[in-house]
Amino acid sequence: MTSKHPLESVLAAAARGDFPAPDGTLAVVPAPSPYRGAVVAFSAHSFVAVDLAEDELRTHLRAGDLGAPVAAPFLAWLGERLGTMPGMLDVVLMHLGSMMTGLALVPAALGLEHARIAKAHKQRHDVQVFTDAQQRGVVMLGRGLVGRWEISLELDSEARGRGLGRAMIAAARVLVPADEPVFAQVSPGNAQSLRAFLAAGFRPIGSEVLFL
Repeated sequence: MTSKHPLESVLAAAARGDFPAPDGTLAVVPAPSPYRGAVVAFSAHSFVAVDLAEDELRTHLRAGDLGAPVAAPFLAWLGERLGTMPGMLDVVLMHLGSMMTGLALVPAALGLEHARIAKAHKQRHDVQVFTDAQQRGVVMLGRGLVGRWEISLELDSEARGRGLGRAMIAAARVLVPADEPVFAQVSPGNAQSLRAFLAAGFRPIGSEVLFL
């Protein structure tokens, strides 16, 4: 990682169990290039990463409401102010890289015609795409927010519900250096994906909304 954005050290520490103090703090930090902004929330401690004045932000946040930074009214206003739409409110999960795997992944010869791969390229750089031997799904690995490793997964519809997602997610941990954090963002409503990441040993550390 080359970025020295304040969120880099915060996320790295949280990945190892050292979370920001749950003291109701709202910290305003610069926008994390190339994103227009980001809102990252931990337990009773949030970060709004935008290039706007703190006083202006606070006038649009309900005083005393710990969930205000990720509430719909604030996110909608912030998107208008930044000239872009807020992304999904995602659960952020992490695991450490591993040298062990039970499923072999191979590079996938797929490009931007694949919708999920195209989405990965919009959110990340240095994106790599892998599949299983039967090509039943794809795993995308790339550098995302503040340069962290991020993975996402897409399975063919007929391959779902058989434990393949969990196996591919676990296998993807060998794609990053051992003991280095790898992150995933999952919509809370995507219960199937959330269960797969949890079953693969990923643990939730917070939530976030990105402004592309």
